[in-house]
Amino acid sequence: MPANSSLNPALDEARSTGEDVRSQFENTLSDLARRAERALNEGLDSVRSRAGAYSETAGQQFDTAQRYVTSQVQERPMTTTLAALGVGVIVGFLLSGGRR
Repeated sequence: MPANSSLNPALDEARSTGEDVRSQFENTLSDLARRAERALNEGLDSVRSRAGAYSETAGQQFDTAQRYVTSQVQERPMTTTLAALGVGVIVGFLLSGGRR
């Protein structure tokens, strides 16, 4: 029995140390998860703000191109019609791939 009584304090100390290590590990893991979530949210916010700016710029450029095309069609209807027909024929040949 004396050997058994000397093992119990050692086992208790090992259990306590194991629980402390597990608790520290869980705290560290939780902290890392919070940091990763914060970094991810900051990255997403940055992407959203950039995407909004690019979207606005693209919309403005599309409006400008639309106004230009409209003015060209109104000023030179025959030229723009022939140009559109020519582009259509070229695209048709490219898409057909030599089939007849």
